[in-house]
Amino acid sequence: MFIVTAKFPKRRLFLAALCLLVLIALPFFLSHQGEGKDSGAVRVKTNDERVAYLRSLGWEVTPEPVETLSVSLPDELVEPYLSYNALQLEQGFDLSDFCGRTLSRYTYVVTNYPDRESGCQADIYLCDDAVVAGDIVCTGEGGFMTGLEFPDKQS
Repeated sequence: MFIVTAKFPKRRLFLAALCLLVLIALPFFLSHQGEGKDSGAVRVKTNDERVAYLRSLGWEVTPEPVETLSVSLPDELVEPYLSYNALQLEQGFDLSDFCGRTLSRYTYVVTNYPDRESGCQADIYLCDDAVVAGDIVCTGEGGFMTGLEFPDKQS
């Protein structure tokens, strides 16, 4: 029996092993692309889950949204999105991760805002069932917008 042995330079062997490693890892990398930006986000698929999420933050809201709409973000954030995103960044969200995408906004009436009997609403924005932004808006005299954190927890 005749066996042929070939002698490969170490550099060529290293490059061949590196190419093999890339070929093995590439399908795994491609299958997980797009995950991660909102992988740690709260997922809420149903109305009950959205209401439960707001309640977990301390808010009492009406059981059904008073408004549901789609919001298409521009490819690059410009005003008024930049100002709104500043509020989102303070609470751990970042709309710039969702530029060019369409979000769903759900608006609920808040029934327990401290020292306000009416005129407050909670908005949550979802992308593929993940909460990606939100706010509390109180209208009327002295109206304002704030993050989703319940006022007793704010510093």
